[in-house]
Formats: sequence, structure tokens, C-alpha cells
Amino acid sequence: MLEPLARPLHLVLVSPQIPPNTGNVARLCAVTGSRLILVEPLGFSIADRDLKRAGLDYWDKVFLKLYPTYSAYLEEFPDARRWLFSARAATSLYAARFEAGDHLVFGSEVTGLLPEVMEGGSGQAVTIPMLEARRSLNLSTSVGIATYEALRQVQLGRAAGQAFPTS
Repeated sequence: MLEPLARPLHLVLVSPQIPPNTGNVARLCAVTGSRLILVEPLGFSIADRDLKRAGLDYWDKVFLKLYPTYSAYLEEFPDARRWLFSARAATSLYAARFEAGDHLVFGSEVTGLLPEVMEGGSGQAVTIPMLEARRSLNLSTSVGIATYEALRQVQLGRAAGQAFPTS
């Protein structure tokens, strides 16, 4: 079974556009103990019934924080370790060394992370490996892959007796 982290992962969705994707990520947060951060503008209302349906009855188990801009999010977490996920990044997520408390940042289904985020120095760009000539994975699928790889690494680190920073 999955053990809760003292310093949970933060799953950050920047301008998500499709309610069921965000609802699926909310459900993922509930079952993994991860925190959900949404950065506006959103392509839907957080009261959207499709969003609520995708999250099922897990919404009371989701820590959700909404930020009006990416800058506002950065201001609250200035020292966070961030992994910026992009289909066009050169580094595989398997080369990343995730730690408890990391922030996994994903862009919208339409544009991905905008250049100002990717080039702004707020994190390390990584990608989920795919076959060539494929555009991208579904947002909620990508978040699930990345979350479980990060959790796998953190859990393995614990099992091996590695100490991860606590602040």
C-alpha cells in the first residue's frame, strides 16, 4: 500500500481547459495524498458538473488551492523544487530525481506550458518519453504517470534509508 508523505507532492495545473481531466487529477490527488494547485485562467468553473463527476466522491479528500496567476503561485512557493512537464523537453522524467514535497507542473491541454513558464527559470523541464511523431499524452494520463514515478522514487528512497530534506 502507498504510505502518505509527510511532505506531499504538489500537482500544479496551469490553465487547464477540460473539466474531466482536472477532475481525474483531483481524484489522483485524493488517492495519493498529493496537493492540487490550479492556476487561472481555467477553461471551466470549479463548480462544473463534469469536473465534480470525474472527481467522484473524493472532493472532500482533496487539498485544493487556486491562484490567479503563475506569478502568484511562485510567490507562495519561492523555494519549491519544480519539474516542468513538456512534450518538447529534452530530459526524460526517468532522469529526474524526485523528492518528497516536489511540485510537478503541467500546462493546458491546448498549449502546454507557455514559453514564459518554460524559460522563466522556475523549474527543470522534463518529458514523458513517447514514440516519435506523436504530439502528446492526455493531461490526466501525464499527471498520473509523473505522480506515480515520483512516488515510486520517494518510496524507494525511504526503503533504502535515504534521507530527504524536510523543509
